Amino acid sequence: MPSALDLRLESAYNLITGPGGPIQIGSVERFGRQLPLIANAPTNLADYVAFFAAQHGDATFLVEGDERLSFGQFYAAARQVAAGLVEGYGVQRGDRVAIAMRNANAWCVTYVGILLAGGCATLLNGWWQGSELAAGIDDAEAKLVIADVQRAARLQEPGVSHGARLVTLDIAQPIDRAIAPITDAGGGAATVLPVLTGQDLATILFTSGSTGQSKGAYSRHEAVVQAIFNYVAQTASIVHLLTEDGQMSDLQPATLICTPLFHVTAEIPVFLQSMALGRKLVLMPKWNADEAMRLIQDEKVNYFVGVPLMSYEILVSPNRKNYDLSTCKSYAGGGAPRPPEHVRRLATEMGEGKPLLGYGLTETNAVGCGIINENYLEKPTSTGPASKPLVDLAILDDNGVEQPQGSVGEVCIRSVCNFEGYWNNPEATKAAFFDNGYFRSGDLGYLDADGYLFIVDRKKDIIIRGGENISCPEVEAAIYEHPDANECAVFGLPDERLGEVVGAVIWMKPGSSVSAEDMSVFLGQRLAPYKVPSRIWMSNDALPKLGSEKIDKVSLRKVYRDEYAAEATA
Repeated sequence: MPSALDLRLESAYNLITGPGGPIQIGSVERFGRQLPLIANAPTNLADYVAFFAAQHGDATFLVEGDERLSFGQFYAAARQVAAGLVEGYGVQRGDRVAIAMRNANAWCVTYVGILLAGGCATLLNGWWQGSELAAGIDDAEAKLVIADVQRAARLQEPGVSHGARLVTLDIAQPIDRAIAPITDAGGGAATVLPVLTGQDLATILFTSGSTGQSKGAYSRHEAVVQAIFNYVAQTASIVHLLTEDGQMSDLQPATLICTPLFHVTAEIPVFLQSMALGRKLVLMPKWNADEAMRLIQDEKVNYFVGVPLMSYEILVSPNRKNYDLSTCKSYAGGGAPRPPEHVRRLATEMGEGKPLLGYGLTETNAVGCGIINENYLEKPTSTGPASKPLVDLAILDDNGVEQPQGSVGEVCIRSVCNFEGYWNNPEATKAAFFDNGYFRSGDLGYLDADGYLFIVDRKKDIIIRGGENISCPEVEAAIYEHPDANECAVFGLPDERLGEVVGAVIWMKPGSSVSAEDMSVFLGQRLAPYKVPSRIWMSNDALPKLGSEKIDKVSLRKVYRDEYAAEATA
């Protein structure tokens, strides 16, 4: 039976998308069938940003430390960046321009500047080491990479090479000085920028899957804009209920963002959606629970978003009583599930603040499912129903046949928001879709009688550590670079804070004196820190095999997970 909240949200949604409502639903042909489309959304991100920047004008948009930018100031700076890219660096329509920075006002301005110039914003993982950054640059065939000082240094380390021109920004400076290496190169208010369409290339984001090296998932403007407005439809429904209940605040909406902007969760539902909502975005470059609580209090944040462990750290902080968190009504999480006990405690111990959870992927431009408030408390292990109006969610078997309600299969999503493919990787692109347009998530799950999705396992050989996907084969490949490594297996270990951490068991060559600590140091020189195993076991014998002579990772994972759990409780 639908919950009372489900029925209210359905009623609000029907008002918002019905005759005379602000969001109009049309359709477009894809995969030989009609798919829903938000008909009155802009066709491209350049028009989207320009419209809402003008609408919200002098309202505060970005807050980073002592620097505050209004929507108008933000757009003017992005327009300057676009002119510099076009005239100073020769960026043309469709050119990939990579960003390698921590969260900063300059990241946001640069991202939009690239789009206004007609470029494809290529979002590199800021935690990557130099060789990983270079691989992403070359994989996307980026013409230019714009990096902060720290990431530029990584790209200039001995042995690191790539085919892009490097532009270094000192993002600790005020925005005009931070972007000067771009804006001083040429261009100005008279620079003519391209007129974009929904089919122009917009973004490339990198995703770790079961094949090792991250793949660049590329999307067109239409897909990203439609994803934004799918979120806007959900937000508008919630605002309608708050207004009905007399709980809508007069304060400007404000979000504290702690997840990195190169992640799709931060990019689309937070950063880009904030423009439509007139929402203030408070940037936090490095996670710290006390600093987060101070910013919630001082900036009157009403919506917190991070990986689930972040809101839990606020919940259990002994210093929480020292801060006024009363404005924050929502503690949203994505990228990993919450333990049911965390859901219960967030729902009952944070005053009027309630937990939310979203499920989406890089390849779906973050759209998928969502669950909020009492629905989340009632079904804490669910990710919620499909998000209206655009998401078509199905549970399919390996042949693309829909499974009966309650049966486990692969979670698949079809919508106009989906990415186009993996850059220069047609085989991976073909494998990611069924012919009828359903994207294969690699997650296994089922739908209950109310249409709520429950994720039970994953098909892909990945670990999700605090919302960050880690490819097991990629870590294994790094281990095999050690000359003494004979065999290895990498798998996830349960962790209360992060959901999972990386574990590895390694059989070295006879006579090797390499220790687990030595191997950690070796891997730390090749992998981003979050990919380095938290626990390494050195085996005295060859690893167990299946009949196919493949390493029996399933049995290894069980044995070492049990040992790890016993160590944790000892």
